[in-house]
Order: sequence, then structure tokens, then C-alpha cells
Amino acid sequence: MTAAGLDLLDQGVTVFDRNLRLVACNRTFLRLLDFPDTMAEPGLPFEAFIRYNANRGEYGPGDPDLQVSERVEAARAFKPHETRRRRPDGTLLLIRGFPLPHDGFIALYSDITELDAKQAQIERQQIEQEAAIERRTAELTRSNAELTAAIEDNRRITAALRFSEARLRQITDTIPAHIAYFDNQWIYRYANRSYAEWFGWTSETMANQPIREVIGLQVFEAVEDAVGRALEGEEVSYEYSLIAPDGMMRFARSTLVPDVGPDGEVIGCFVHAVDITEQRRTFSALAQAQKMEAIGQLTGGLAHDFNNMLTVVMGNLAGLREALPGHPVIEEFVDPTLEAAERGSTLIKRLLTFSRQQPMAPEPVEVNELVLSLARLIRRSVPGNISILTQSKTDQLVAMVDAHQLESALLNLALNARDAMPNGGALCIESSLEALGRAEAADLELPPGSYVQIAVSDNGMGMDGATVARVFEPFFTTKKFGMGSGLGMAMVYGFIKQSGGGVRIRSRQAVGTTVALILPCAARPAVTLHLDAPAAVGMDLKDRLVLLVEDDDDVRKVVRKQLASLGCTVLEAESGNEAADMVENVASIALVLSDVVMPGGMDGRALARFVRRFRPDLPVVLMSGYASSEPGRRGDDDVPMLDKPFSRDKLAAALTSLGR
Repeated sequence: MTAAGLDLLDQGVTVFDRNLRLVACNRTFLRLLDFPDTMAEPGLPFEAFIRYNANRGEYGPGDPDLQVSERVEAARAFKPHETRRRRPDGTLLLIRGFPLPHDGFIALYSDITELDAKQAQIERQQIEQEAAIERRTAELTRSNAELTAAIEDNRRITAALRFSEARLRQITDTIPAHIAYFDNQWIYRYANRSYAEWFGWTSETMANQPIREVIGLQVFEAVEDAVGRALEGEEVSYEYSLIAPDGMMRFARSTLVPDVGPDGEVIGCFVHAVDITEQRRTFSALAQAQKMEAIGQLTGGLAHDFNNMLTVVMGNLAGLREALPGHPVIEEFVDPTLEAAERGSTLIKRLLTFSRQQPMAPEPVEVNELVLSLARLIRRSVPGNISILTQSKTDQLVAMVDAHQLESALLNLALNARDAMPNGGALCIESSLEALGRAEAADLELPPGSYVQIAVSDNGMGMDGATVARVFEPFFTTKKFGMGSGLGMAMVYGFIKQSGGGVRIRSRQAVGTTVALILPCAARPAVTLHLDAPAAVGMDLKDRLVLLVEDDDDVRKVVRKQLASLGCTVLEAESGNEAADMVENVASIALVLSDVVMPGGMDGRALARFVRRFRPDLPVVLMSGYASSEPGRRGDDDVPMLDKPFSRDKLAAALTSLGR
């Protein structure tokens, strides 16, 4: 659009940058000087135009190289100039140059051949004026009119120049970057609109203002060293933060490029800055997500190994209790150890929740009812100097979530709030329907839309930023040794993320903490769950041949004893491949009980698929150290799952259910 506008001018126009490279020119310029259209390419050196003229004799006789070097050196001064040049074809050109703020220049080319001839005619008429007063007066009047026209032409040229300058400013104002220039006296001489608005100024009011006055003392102290180095001739890049006029914290990356004058002295600096706030936020969110994913994978693997260990511990303790009924050692040692193992199993479930490997049973849950029920439960767990408030901004809030795990997560948050208020205070649980826009949803790694929010707030001690940054890490706790496992918040985080939601936390020391759980809305109304009727008696295990597949020798030994105590005959295999061979060759196998994770190429799921193809009537039950106990749960291939650690009764229930 700018080039098209320049082509409408009667004068030739060229714009060169500080490196004497062409920025723009119009066709009038090419026509007046007989340049080919190929020389209108932006970026062409100024020297190329001079050499083209010198080689075709535009500057008269002489050494072309000397003619080129003299004119290029004069242009590098970037000083206003005006000259007339008679071309070989007799055309007389008026050439005027004007420096630009960024050390480039703009030149205007006017064909004044006729004007010069008329001025010569005026001179001749002045010599002849004594000959005829009336004729001289008429001629002077006519010349006067022509001069007026020339002045009008000049006015139009000036207006075109101002228009061009305005267009160049418009270009810099639309560039998605902050651009400015300051001199070696630390005074701003130019700023585009976005740079000025970045600091709460306008381009007009910011010009001729000191740097410190514009950017404020805090930012000035952060960038003062970089500015000083740039004014000494060093190109400097740096990052800084500031509070924008809208009150938001912003981050920027700036580059300062020294502006060196003809004498080699730095006369100022060009500033190029970009807003990196979104980049910082994205990088921080990515780093946090990667860290949480890595920790989740680690905790999932640890949970699997611990469940295998607990299977051995609990199985052997249960066998000891059965072998010594009524013995004092059972009550004094065995029973407490079994209880501790059960607590360890619960702890592992929390680890699995955090690592998102614990299966859930999401269903439509009426959140307001759950919160009221939970408040009554919490009331018995907090001292009297803590008041409990519940508030709902929306009726009939229905979330799609596992109700039991949601209740556990909220109870965990409530107890944390209680511990944060040793001197009393207020605990508030607020439920509402929240609409997340694009930016808010991106922060939580969720799609935009409506979500159910449950916020648990306290006015207790609060946390600093470093503590908030680590609050979801497993085993991280601010409580005294023995007062907490450090898994509570990790469990909350894992459960909410697995539920398709997000967690927001705000905290200030001596003010309090708010943890908001963001949950997906349910697409159907909440339902009331009813207990099923007692199950019918299933498969009879007595004298059944069970193929037990487990690579861990200790776990296999314990499960074998449990199966034998149930009346089963046990055939053992250490790998899926070995078990597959037995299924093919031992027709009397009545049931396959296999671990899921095994070495050797064929794991439990692959074995189950093999059995289904080879002997579709042969039942298979899989044991897993990655899932929490949930009766009747089935895996991805619709194979019954038994979660480690398990008791003999749970094993019997899982196996007999196959005959129902």
C-alpha cells in the first residue's frame, strides 16, 4: 500500500536505511533517472545506484570508482543537502536529502528543467525591462504565477513527505515488538506505540523523557548496567520483569544495539523488546507437568514393588495366625503387624492415585449434598475454636467424579486447613459453577468450558511461594516428623488430574490458603447408589487345578499356600510363555491365576488373550500391584482383576465369583 502511494507522487522518492540500503522508492524516481525496474528491489545498496550512474557517464568525465566513493562517503554523513544536476540528456534535476531519526535518509527528485529555463527567461526579461515596461510587467506577472505553482508543488512534496513519515510510524506501530531509541544522554528520542504503552506512556509524551522517568526506579535498577554497557558500544540482550499499567506482572526480553556515529562514538541505542510473559508461563507449566509426570511414573513403579512385598508379608502373617489360633504372640505381635501392613497398603493406594494408575468409578455426584455431608463429618475432627462454613453459589451442582475419592480429597484438604489454624479461625468450603476461558483453561491444561469448582479456604498461617511450588510433590510436607506422610496433596493432585480436572492454589503467609478443585460437569443427573443383594454362591474351588503364574518366588509361594488352604491343587509357572505351554498340554487346568507384569515377552494380559483364543471356556483372573482394591473390577480386556496385596478371603471371593 505504501509503495502504491509513493507511485502517485510527481516527484521521485527514495528511502535508505542507516546501512545505505534501499527501503523504498517510487516509479517516478526510476523514470527521472532512467533506472531499470530491477533496481527497485528493497535492500539494494546505495552504492549500486551511484555506480550505475558513473558507468554510464552521468557525472561527466573522470574515474568512476572515485566518483562512487566520494558520493557514498558524503551520503554516510546523513546531513541535509540540496543539489542540482544536469543529466547528459539535458534534464536538470533538483535533489534534496533529509536525514531520518534512525540515521537513514529520504531523498526527493524533481525535474526542474522547465523551471530553470523560466528562471533564466526572467533574468533575460529583467535585462530587457527598460525596453518595454508593459511587456516586462506582463512577463513578470506570468512568471509570478509560474513561481506560485512551483511553491504549490513544493507544498505537495512536503505533505507527501509527512505522509510517508506517518506511514513509516504506522508500520513500526503495527510490528508485534516494542521499538525505541535513546541517545547517549539516556534520553528517549523515539518509541513506537507498543513500547510506550508498555510503560504507561504515549509515543508523543515519551519523547525527550529520561529513561529512569519512563521505566520507573525498579526496572531502571534492573537494566541500568545493560544500558551503560550498550552506550559503551556493546550489543546487549537481557530479560526483566515489570508491573504493567493493568497491574499484571509482565516479562520482557530486550536487545540494545549501539548507534555509532561517523566519528566512531556511540550516539545512542536502538531498543528492540518482546513480551515473553506467555512464553515464561508455558515453559513453567511444561516443566511442572514433566516433573509431576516423572514423579508419577516413579511412584507407580514403587507401588507395584511394595504391593508384592506386602502380599508376602500379609500372606505369611495370616498363615501364622491360622497356625497358632489363640496364641498370645498373635495378639501381641501378629495382629498389630497385619494392621500396620494394611496401613501400608492404604499408603500405596495414595501413591497410585498420585501416579494416576488407580482405577476410578466416576459417576454423577451432587456436589452440594456431598459438601454438606462432609461438613458434618469434619465438625467432629476440628477443635471448637475453628468455625466451619459452607456456601454454594449454584443449585444442583453435578460433577462427574468418583464420589468416595472426592470425599477423601476434600477431607484431606479440610484437615490440612485445620492444621494451618492452631489458634483457631474459619474453614470455608464453597461450591460453584465456573466458566473457564481460553487462558484460564490453558493454565490448567483443560479445554475451555463450564466446570464444577469446590474451594477449601482457611485464614491460617499460609505458605510462601517456594512452598506452594512444591506442595503437590509426594513426600513433601511442612508438618513435623511423624505428623504426616507428605502424600495427601499429591493424592489430591493425582485424583483430580485423573478425573479430567485441575487444581488451583493461592496462598499468602499470615493470610491463609485456598485450594480449588476444578471438576468436569456431569452430562446426566446424579444417581443414588444402592447396595446389591448378597451374591449367590459361585465356583466350588475344592480339588480344582489352578495354574498360578507369578515371577516373584516369594509372592508365588504365599499365593500357593492360600490356594492350597482353599482346597485347590496348584500348578506353578514363572512366566507367561511357560504358562501358555501348560495351558496347551494340561487339559485338567480349571482356572488360571496370573500376575500382570512379568518378564519374558508374554505378560498377564497377553496370556489372558492367548487362553481366550486357545481355551475360551478356561477362566482367567489377573493379579496387579498397580490398582486399588475394588471388588469385581475388570481390566481393559474384560478380565477380572485382583489387586495386591490381598487376603485369602479376597482371593476366594475373586475366584468363586467366576462361577456366578
